[in-house]
Amino acid sequence: MEDQIDPELTLSVVVPVFNEADSIRPLWDRLRPVLEGIGTFEVIFVDDGSHDATFGLVRGLHQAEPRVRGLSLSSNFGHQVALLAGLRKAAGQLVITMDGDLQHPPELIPRLIEKQREGYDIVNTRRLDARDTGPFKRGTSRLFYRIMNHLSDVPIEPAAADFRLMTRATVDAFLRIPERDRFTRGLIRWMGFRQTLIDYQAEPRSFGRSKYTLGRMIRFGLDGITSFSSRPLRLSFYAGLVLASGGLLYGVYAVAVFARGGTIQGWTSILLTLLIIGGAILITLGIIGEYIARIFNEVKGRPLYFVRDEIGPPPKEPPR
Repeated sequence: MEDQIDPELTLSVVVPVFNEADSIRPLWDRLRPVLEGIGTFEVIFVDDGSHDATFGLVRGLHQAEPRVRGLSLSSNFGHQVALLAGLRKAAGQLVITMDGDLQHPPELIPRLIEKQREGYDIVNTRRLDARDTGPFKRGTSRLFYRIMNHLSDVPIEPAAADFRLMTRATVDAFLRIPERDRFTRGLIRWMGFRQTLIDYQAEPRSFGRSKYTLGRMIRFGLDGITSFSSRPLRLSFYAGLVLASGGLLYGVYAVAVFARGGTIQGWTSILLTLLIIGGAILITLGIIGEYIARIFNEVKGRPLYFVRDEIGPPPKEPPR
């Protein structure tokens, strides 16, 4: 691979990790030969408040290999915020983001760079599910992207991953986006620039379990939808209009029956009607509440994260 090395190319690899002590060394052992065959590089592990020995292992790697850097956040601020923290520290002309659980194959990096050399500013990837991916996760993933693309004004590629390559210019543009509830895949798509997509086969998880619980997946989905569309608010208005029209028609019917001296029976139907209308009101209030919560988070203006510790200072003159 010696003939492929570009001495002028500087590459930063940003890897958010959370309780990934078992995968740090195997990931580095696969990353290093790939990156050494490309050019000058740095690998930045962003520890998102791990409770295990993750950051200690990153420190050990740095002592043996100064090209490994580490950033330890003071708490678990979330994968999207950890990505942002790493991008703020990255100094390379090209920046690659990838997960630390070995499901993003490091061997794909040369293909990402080849695509960038064809003139693309951002090279995205699309996951082909691993054999051990359960039907529930596959089904919910498809459902999320179907809903997201139906509601959002910014189309998102189904099965898109946060495994991508970005040029220095696009990283700098991304860092100028001030949003707090960040949905990176949507923001990348919204930015424009010349983008392309390549597929990769997700590998079976070798260590640990997925950090995306059902609750986090729902939160992630809500962030994606509310970040890029006001359509749910319009849909709640239309749903309210339909229910109000139905209620009005039912009211006219009830008055007409009463005027003819008929007896209106059916407490069950009345109760069901109240439950349906009440449920619709609560759902609508919930949708409005999600948007208000986003406004509330933006107005507070708190820092997105705090850094507890940092390993390896950045270069004195970062390449731009």
